[in-house]
Amino acid sequence: MQVFEVGKQYAMSSVCDSECIWSYEVIKRTAKTVTLQQVDRNEKPIVRRISIWNDCESVMPLGIYSIAPCLTAEKVVKA
Repeated sequence: MQVFEVGKQYAMSSVCDSECIWSYEVIKRTAKTVTLQQVDRNEKPIVRRISIWNDCESVMPLGIYSIAPCLTAEKVVKA
């Protein structure tokens, strides 16, 4: 199973616009939660509960709504 790792960056795109991309860095994690910091933003870190989808950890950093983007552990930003 693919899991979120502290210090790595992950990206997700908008459901409506594939050119709209958010990048997040994992700054802390526990067995059930992950703390994310949006890359290039000085906003407060986000804490979200981890769920498993297709044998991969996933979170919804922008909230849960009908077309909310999902951040998965398989979408590591290539450095």
